[in-house]
Amino acid sequence: MRLLDQLHFNGQLFLRHRVRTVLLLLAVGLGVASVIMLTSLGEGARRYVDREFSALGNQLLIVLPGRKETTGGAPPIYGAAPRDLTLEDAQALERLPAIRAVAPVIAGTAPVTRGSRSREVIVLGSTAAIFQVRKMDVAQGKILPERADSEALAVCVLGSKLKQELFGNRRAIGEWVRAGDRRMRVIGVLEERGESLGLDLRDMIIVPVRTAEQMFNSPGLFRVLLELDANADFDRVEERVRGVIRERHEGEDDVTLISQDSMLAAFNNILTTLTLAIAAIAAISLLVAGILIMNISLISVSQRRREIGLLKALGGSSRQVRQLFLGESLLLVSLGSVAGVAVAWVAVLVVARLWPAFPLAPPWWSVPAAVGTALLSGLVFSLIPARRAAALDPVLAMRGQDL
Repeated sequence: MRLLDQLHFNGQLFLRHRVRTVLLLLAVGLGVASVIMLTSLGEGARRYVDREFSALGNQLLIVLPGRKETTGGAPPIYGAAPRDLTLEDAQALERLPAIRAVAPVIAGTAPVTRGSRSREVIVLGSTAAIFQVRKMDVAQGKILPERADSEALAVCVLGSKLKQELFGNRRAIGEWVRAGDRRMRVIGVLEERGESLGLDLRDMIIVPVRTAEQMFNSPGLFRVLLELDANADFDRVEERVRGVIRERHEGEDDVTLISQDSMLAAFNNILTTLTLAIAAIAAISLLVAGILIMNISLISVSQRRREIGLLKALGGSSRQVRQLFLGESLLLVSLGSVAGVAVAWVAVLVVARLWPAFPLAPPWWSVPAAVGTALLSGLVFSLIPARRAAALDPVLAMRGQDL
């Protein structure tokens, strides 16, 4: 039987059994579309993280209090470390070569109030260097003054959302707010940026690091952010940073250093694994579609016994009968896969248009993997019906009997 004859025969069969054909196309199409769409979420998350790290610059080194290797877990935070990481430690790191900027950070939460309006927000205590290191800028006013690393100044910079909640459309520069138990003058408002690595820059307040020390009664830093020169050698800088800390901490190497590249690689590994796991879970729907193809094909064999018997009586071989049923399943799976890919791409484009901040996109391997799994599933699950049809005796089949 020629290929064109088989396609023509299958086309007529699909038209005769429209409901069955539509159900099979729907099952395969939804399976393929689900694989592509779910893997698009994982790939979008990976691209989002990559973009957020890129926004911080390419040469970032983070110093955390506590030694991960000695504690066996995450670096201790907020006083749980053997020794606090202090502002004086951060100032000592400023003298190292190849370090462009040092931004000590103290973090906490406190109510920020103006008149009858109040919000519980993140308070970030740092210096003017935080704006350079985190690539932040102000839409109004100015950043923290240079004296923020040495004096507990009563000034602050508001996130754009916090400013809107407290002041509405009124000008905030020069006005006073209360953060915790302290009155502070607003000197700047951050430009609109949204979230950055899980930190909502719109809904926070930045104060001088010495002010944050007094607010939270904690001399220990949450972390220190180091921006390195473009051509800096990370390994050499890390060794020098550890040397400074050992010298100041009585020989103890009690800090954890995390580079931006290592964090990005860790996130990429996690999200890639998560994407593959999601793809495997979504592929289960293709196995269900394969089982549906097998069941319907078995029913089709029973209903078409006389047709199969006539075909074999006219000289058709068992191989041709088997090929006929396998071709029917593969053609259905191919058409369903094309429909599923089209639906998935349309859905991805619509979601990307509605939420442009999230870079939703299918990974390059998702379409071949989804279509290949669908074809393999259709082929495997149609073997039993095809073999059963090929094994029918032509005489008994024309009488409507299996044996």
